[in-house]
Amino acid sequence: MSNVAMEAEDVIELYMTEKIHYNIRYTHWVAELRRIKFIFQLRRVRDQMDSIAGEVVQIKNSIIIKDAQLDGYVGASSSSSQGAEAGKTNMVGLKVDLMEIMSRLCGDSRELQILPITGMGGIGKTTLARNSYDHPFSMVHFQIRVWVTISQDYSEQRILSNLLDSLKEFDRERGNISMAVKVYQILVGRRFLIVMDDIWSAKVLDDIRKLFPDNNNGSRILLTTRLADVAAYANSSMPSHELHLMDSDQSWNLLREKVFGRQDSVAPELETIGREIARSCGGLPLAVVVVAGILSTVSMTRTLWKEIAKNIKSYILATTDGQVEKILSLSYNHLPHHLRPCFLYMGGFPEDHEIKVKNLIRLWIAEGFVKRPVASKSFEEIAEEYLEDLIRRSIIIVSNNKSNGKTKNCRLHDLLRDLCTKKSQEEKFLVHVKGRKLLTSMKDERRIRISQSDETESFANVFSSTIRTILYFKYELVSFGSFRLLRVLDVLRVGFQSRFLPDQFFELYHLRYLAFCYVGHIPRAISNLQCLQTLIVKNTFDLPREIWNMPQLRHLITLGYWCELDELSIATLALENLQTLGTVRNLKCSLSIVNMIPNLKKLSLICSWDFEALLLHNLMHLRRLENLNLVLESSYEYTGVPNLVLPSSLKKLALIGWGRNGHHLKIVCPLPNLEVLKLRKFDFKEQEWTVGDHDFPKLRFLLIDDSNLKQWNTDGSHFPLLEHLLIHYCRRLREIPDSMGEIPTLKLVEVKRCEKSLADSVKLIQEEQQNYGDDFFEVRCINC
Repeated sequence: MSNVAMEAEDVIELYMTEKIHYNIRYTHWVAELRRIKFIFQLRRVRDQMDSIAGEVVQIKNSIIIKDAQLDGYVGASSSSSQGAEAGKTNMVGLKVDLMEIMSRLCGDSRELQILPITGMGGIGKTTLARNSYDHPFSMVHFQIRVWVTISQDYSEQRILSNLLDSLKEFDRERGNISMAVKVYQILVGRRFLIVMDDIWSAKVLDDIRKLFPDNNNGSRILLTTRLADVAAYANSSMPSHELHLMDSDQSWNLLREKVFGRQDSVAPELETIGREIARSCGGLPLAVVVVAGILSTVSMTRTLWKEIAKNIKSYILATTDGQVEKILSLSYNHLPHHLRPCFLYMGGFPEDHEIKVKNLIRLWIAEGFVKRPVASKSFEEIAEEYLEDLIRRSIIIVSNNKSNGKTKNCRLHDLLRDLCTKKSQEEKFLVHVKGRKLLTSMKDERRIRISQSDETESFANVFSSTIRTILYFKYELVSFGSFRLLRVLDVLRVGFQSRFLPDQFFELYHLRYLAFCYVGHIPRAISNLQCLQTLIVKNTFDLPREIWNMPQLRHLITLGYWCELDELSIATLALENLQTLGTVRNLKCSLSIVNMIPNLKKLSLICSWDFEALLLHNLMHLRRLENLNLVLESSYEYTGVPNLVLPSSLKKLALIGWGRNGHHLKIVCPLPNLEVLKLRKFDFKEQEWTVGDHDFPKLRFLLIDDSNLKQWNTDGSHFPLLEHLLIHYCRRLREIPDSMGEIPTLKLVEVKRCEKSLADSVKLIQEEQQNYGDDFFEVRCINC
């Protein structure tokens, strides 16, 4: 089916390309011939789709029959002992987790509680649950203990059967009653521990809750799941217990114990290479255990171990039973269809590559993976929801967060990335082009990735009618071929052999995402790319006014000057879809220009002209602006204190370079929605900041970096929701106000390269917080 859909897409888009490109060159009868050919091609595709539709109906009918047969089946394949024994192993790296789980299992609370354990596949959820289940305290504390493995192939009847199988010693003749009632009656009045291992759906919880009575005696249900949403649904009143990847020492300790047992010492030459092998497992316990099994079967020699270390991932995935791949594949198999291409696309980035979320989201949108928004949501907001869904499913790892708490960079575990690459190859979704096979390996491919290490040929003589995406990670000049249906071209890390952009560049009429490096003036022909949504240009000189004639543009990121527009251009052009603009030098923010970008959300400006000449006071008319970066260059010439009026919609504000050389700035409006404030190279007038004119009711993150600040007059009521306070390179500030410690939401205060007295004042606040019982308040003093 997917092949037919792609063929239809090719037929339509090729016809559109030819219509645009050749309309003015060909006579009427030639154009008519092309139209007739297009109609015949579409009819052929339609016939193929009709044939497939008939096959789908037949398959659907057969599935309905099979489901009806399965409904009457009751099995007991996942018995208590079998499921539990499968999770048995040692507790290296999980001892602290076990202590926490046991304290919750055997705690004082008498009400029935559900305790979820979450984390990615192979991270040790079942191991932790099994050791909690078999702990001596559990054996004594609970009158009944039952282990049931759920898995993706879920059936309520099977769960009931397994429960009754495990409870048969308590079952007496109860008449002709249902299995559900039997389970409930057995558990009534008894303290029980039920382990539900490997849950994939919240529906399971809806089906089983009614089986377990709340006896008000400390009964517990312990469940494991990869899905954070399922865990939250199970118990919204307290956080789930999330397992994290092991560090390098824990990985080595687990590997050593599995290979050498409990012997005290390991030969130094084996320990060195053994630690390297353990590190290569990426902190995933399952991978460490599998590698340990391999090492246990070979000679204990450095040569053999080095050979395994070179190809560690292939050894892990090539185990005889395919255990690792099976476990990891469950996460992919359970993905809804709209998330599968988003996951597979992650394989388009190099190994160990930190993926910028903002770029990833723009690429997903350009590829057409994101469903059309409903109501007031944007494509970007829906794409962010997709990302968060993949994170909650323990598939994507968050590398670090933005100052507002959202994900900034992400990555895949190495083994999941290998699975991603394999699935992409199998489904012809994305291909990694290697070696010098570029010209012969691109037939019928849709997406290709070329990385730094590949010795591929030039694109100059390549023609492909199917390629939609090129992700290029090489760091050298590249010439360009002809890819008429290209949607995504990311060559940001490379330049062009010619000092002029190739003509083919401006004939990519379907292009939606374009990122490249170029030094020079961007040609006016850029406006030919009318489908372009994201344009990222590195090292450019200036942008033509034709940029304003690209109505689909959503994100424009560059470092250049915009030429001014005449009144006629202002009256006829607009970028109503533009959300991101930066970094632009000396953009004259006239009211006419501001009205041409009414939906702008993020703006980065560099100011080196007179403040008033740039008309920055008109920024207040950008009613949807959420993120503003305002940089003052040293060449700026202005006397006095300019007043900055900003829109109330602003959530993030960064002011850089203001206050130097007497160029102070005054914000003369309230910012009721501001969540992040960053003041870099920012000098205060008379070295003093008195907060009082305008409070920051929603501010969560405050950074003051490289400032002349000496006296800070404020109290906690000005920052009622502040969570993170960072003060860097503020040599003159001696202390922070004591009242900052009274902010109930404050989690972290970090001081860096500051006076010792400032660090002492922060530590004093920490001591006071600890006296009040707040053990989560964190203080970091770096080089003070």
